[in-house]
Amino acid sequence: MRRDATIGLLALIVAILVPFAWPTRYVIEEMTLFFVWATVVTQWNLVFGVAGVFSLAQMAIFAVGGYATGMLGLYLGWSLWLAMFAGGLAAAIFSALVGVACLRLRGAYVALLTLAITQTMYLLIITDTECFYMEGVTCRNFTGGTRGLTGYGDFGFHQLLPYKYTAFGDYFLALGVLCAATIFSVFIIRSPLGLAFQAMRDNAVYAISRGISRFKYQLLVFAASALFTGLAGAVYAGHFRVMGANTLYLSQTLFLLSMMIIGGVGQIWGPLLGATALMVVDEVLKEFVEWRLLGLGLMLVLFAVLWPNGLYGGLEALGRHLRPRGSRQLSAIQPKEMAPAQK
Repeated sequence: MRRDATIGLLALIVAILVPFAWPTRYVIEEMTLFFVWATVVTQWNLVFGVAGVFSLAQMAIFAVGGYATGMLGLYLGWSLWLAMFAGGLAAAIFSALVGVACLRLRGAYVALLTLAITQTMYLLIITDTECFYMEGVTCRNFTGGTRGLTGYGDFGFHQLLPYKYTAFGDYFLALGVLCAATIFSVFIIRSPLGLAFQAMRDNAVYAISRGISRFKYQLLVFAASALFTGLAGAVYAGHFRVMGANTLYLSQTLFLLSMMIIGGVGQIWGPLLGATALMVVDEVLKEFVEWRLLGLGLMLVLFAVLWPNGLYGGLEALGRHLRPRGSRQLSAIQPKEMAPAQK
C-alpha cells in the first residue's frame, strides 16, 4: 500500500503540473481525453483482469453513462453536475443487468454476448430516425441518431473561469474522476474482495467449493466497476457537448483493450501505464495515417507474445533483476524458512 500511495502521489503531481507547464489547449484537451480513457481502462481491468470475466461491454456501459447524462440535461433540464451522478448510477444498473445475462456463460461466450450487446446498442442509435421533438424546423431524434445527442450544455466552466483557463475545469474534473476510480481500484484489489475475484478467475470450481458465491461476486464486480465508467462517460459528454455512436466503434473497444494488454492485465498500475504508452504512440502515428492501425496491431501482438505481463510486469521483473544480489537471495530463502512455521 505504501508503494501504491507513492506511485499514485507522483503521478498526481505530474498530472497537476502538466497544464501549467504546457498551457496549450491541444495538450490540455488530449490529457483530458487520456484521463477519461484511463478511467475506463482501470475499471475494465477489475472485470477483465482481476475477476477474469471476458466482458467486452465496457464501451456500452460508458455510452449509457454519457447518453443518460445528456438526456437528463436535454429533456428534463437537469444540471449536468446532477445528471453526471445519475448517469453513473444508470451505468451501474445497466452493467448489473449485463452481469445477470452472463451468469451462465464462460470465457469466449461472455465476450461474444457482451460484444453483441455493444453492437446492438450501436445499431439502435444509428438507425434512430423517428422524430422525437421539433427544434424550430429541425426534427430531432431521441438519441440524436447519426448526428449525435447535443444541446444539453456543459459543466459551466465557461461561466466560472476566465477564458484563458476554461479548459482547466474539464481537465481537473476528469482527473478527479480518474483519481477516485484508481483509489477504488487499488482498494478493491488489495482487499478480501479482490482475493475473492482472483479466486473466481483462477479456479472458479474451487472458489465456489470454498463458499464464494459466483452470482454475488460477479454482479458486484460488474456494478461497482460500472459506476466510474459511467462517470467517465458523463465527463466525456459534458466536455465535448455531444454524445455519439462513435464511442461504440469496435476499433475504439480494441484500442482500450490494447491499453490493458500492453500495460499489464490484472496489475494495479498496468492499465494506467498502458493507457499512457498507447496515447503517446497513437499521437506519434497520427502523422502516418496509413500505418497507424498496423503499428498499433504490431505493438499489441509483440506484447501479447513476447511480454505477456505487460509494461508494468516487465518493470517489476527489471527491478528485481537490478536489486542487490544479497537481497535477491534473501527474498528467495525467506519463503522456505517460513514454511515450517506456516505448517
